[in-house]
Amino acid sequence: MSEAQHRPHALVVGAGIGGLTAALALQAAGFHVGVHERAAALEPVGSGLGIAPNALRALDTLGLGDEVRGVATVQGEGGLRRPSGRWLARTSGEGIARTFGDPLAVVHRAELVALLAAHLRAGALHTGSALRVLDPGDPADPDRPAVAVTPDGSRLAAELIVSADGIHSPTRSLLFPEHPGPRYSGFTTWRTVIPRPERATGRRPGPLGEVWGAGALTGVLPLPDRRTYLYAAALAPAGERAADGDERAELLRRFGAWCAPVPELLTAARPELVLRNDVHEMTTALPAFHRGRVALLGDAAHAMTPFQGQGACQAIEDAVVLAHALRATPTLADALRAYSAARLPRATDVLLRSSRVARAVAVHSRPGVLLRDTALALAGLLPESAVVRGMAPTFDWHPPTLPQRPGALTGVGKA
Repeated sequence: MSEAQHRPHALVVGAGIGGLTAALALQAAGFHVGVHERAAALEPVGSGLGIAPNALRALDTLGLGDEVRGVATVQGEGGLRRPSGRWLARTSGEGIARTFGDPLAVVHRAELVALLAAHLRAGALHTGSALRVLDPGDPADPDRPAVAVTPDGSRLAAELIVSADGIHSPTRSLLFPEHPGPRYSGFTTWRTVIPRPERATGRRPGPLGEVWGAGALTGVLPLPDRRTYLYAAALAPAGERAADGDERAELLRRFGAWCAPVPELLTAARPELVLRNDVHEMTTALPAFHRGRVALLGDAAHAMTPFQGQGACQAIEDAVVLAHALRATPTLADALRAYSAARLPRATDVLLRSSRVARAVAVHSRPGVLLRDTALALAGLLPESAVVRGMAPTFDWHPPTLPQRPGALTGVGKA
């Protein structure tokens, strides 16, 4: 038979970071892959994104880690402060790199998406295609593939479907109709990138890192090309938006009196580049990250708050673990069981850690904030190595090594 006849077919729903990484991992595992994205094009939208050491290691297994490092900048000296500017704790990119082998790499989301998409095989990406899963299929029955439908009504069958279709995943609802899905966390977030802020402020941004207030925070990280990534979060009713649509003005109202460089950066921000999103999280874990021949990945499987910066990182981990399982096990059914067994406890642990940070940020009474900040300040008196080691449960994850045997996928579409 020809090579194409030997290659099982996989469909990926969603061309975000998780979906694209999954497609590349499946390509490396020997699949013929089609990626279907509902947007008309992979437009350069989004803002900054932290790629932590755990995700960089995962990308290394696909030969992409150094490329990502090449388009990223690294977190320098920084830490955690009060709105007054008083330091609570300090950290550094060098300390993280010494402990975990890599610092926190900061990239523009659109640039990472473009980098990943550039490695897809020709013709693999289909934009303007809101693929919808109809039948998850049965991995024990070679005559029952998974089936999805395209916007024009065409049906596509595949040995495997990987659904990276986001927080409000229609695929998750199909696979687990009794699951309550994600809930609103109580937080809304803003993100923006300020190009060359020194042109507006006359100087480079001041201290990097986060500032925690009462039920709110801001964060500042460097991006390549002298850009600055600013993010913020605050307790707010779900769906609330600035009355006049000007979210930069809303940020200035909320954070304009906080310590430098927050007010200066907000003044230099372009209103049309400020993104606002409510945060939803999966407080009830799924029973598995797969059903039939369909695997869930990223936010579709484990939507989490952004307070550990691990949403995209966990989706990248998902992708390489799924590809490893497909190579390391004799059948698709075994591979998907292994994927769920590996990823469900790991992603749930990271999700819960992020939720704990969210609860700390959510403290807003004066006595509660004082108690929280005192505890943070005491922790900040520890040696930096001890503070950094506290990140180990999240950062010190190592991906499985993908087998390189050409015939490792034999029987993936069989019982």
